[in-house]
Amino acid sequence: MDAPIVSVLIPVRNAAETLNRAIASISGQTLREWELIAVDDFSEDSSFALLERLARTDPRMRPVKSNSRGIVSALNTGLELARGRFIARMDVDDYSHPDRLQTQAAFLAEHPQIGVAACLVEFGGDRLRNAGFAMHVDWLNTLISHEQISLNRFVESPLAHPSVMFRRELPDRFGRYREGDFPEDYELWLRWLEAGVRIAKVPRQLLIWHDSPNRLSRTDPRYRAEAFYKCKAEYIARWLHANVTMNRRILVWGAGRETRLRAEYLTKHGVEIHGYIDIDPKKQMRRFRDRPVIGPETLPAPNDVFVLGYVSKRGARELIRARLLNAGYAEGRDFLMAA
Repeated sequence: MDAPIVSVLIPVRNAAETLNRAIASISGQTLREWELIAVDDFSEDSSFALLERLARTDPRMRPVKSNSRGIVSALNTGLELARGRFIARMDVDDYSHPDRLQTQAAFLAEHPQIGVAACLVEFGGDRLRNAGFAMHVDWLNTLISHEQISLNRFVESPLAHPSVMFRRELPDRFGRYREGDFPEDYELWLRWLEAGVRIAKVPRQLLIWHDSPNRLSRTDPRYRAEAFYKCKAEYIARWLHANVTMNRRILVWGAGRETRLRAEYLTKHGVEIHGYIDIDPKKQMRRFRDRPVIGPETLPAPNDVFVLGYVSKRGARELIRARLLNAGYAEGRDFLMAA
């Protein structure tokens, strides 16, 4: 086969029940110049046999065994084998709309300054039973431009991993997926954004993101909340060192115990926290680790401080952003949201 336009990379582990649907959504793509690299991660069911059977009917499908256990190894095994100009991610329990590959490949071809093109995603689950995940999808779909994604990168992962397509040369230039106590996709986006890679989304829903109970984000400890905070602390610290002058004090919005503990990860990377902001009068005028707590009404001038919004309670981010904007702070210059 000639080199395809798109290499679709799908890690597989014990997915015999959903593989047919996922692969059928790739087989039915309007763009025909693709290869599907399905990397089996030591499945204990009939997944690999099913992949081999499907591959006999379509030479564009390439079932392979992972070099070692784990999703990071499976992903990097696939990257080593990919021959396409672009690499698209896909998961075994998701569904790509028929024109997904064609639309994202055209977007990258038309926008040479963009390195990663994701898309909007449709929530494939019960919105009432899984309201938190559904709200996360709704938030993801508000981040479309590179500027929106970049400003919100420290809240949580701004991309649905199986929705992305990126240029083949990026992993070689800026590094592949890394193994560690962190979400492998989130760390990759933070690292690539820090390196100057521009990321944007096609403003259309091109993937159904199913909320499977077996999804790694629900079962693997690398996706727990603390792992996200530890991972992003290093990147926030480097961003602050590069973009905030030394004479500006760093204030953390939120003086609750959980918020303080999570913000404390920053100090391990050389960030000095000078104080906290909190709307609770009971916390104001107190001190934690010899740092003062002030109320929003006593905010210093924007050029004196830089604020990190660290409150993760639902709706708090929007309230904090509105208060800071009304006080003359500019997002990205005078404050960032980090929860």
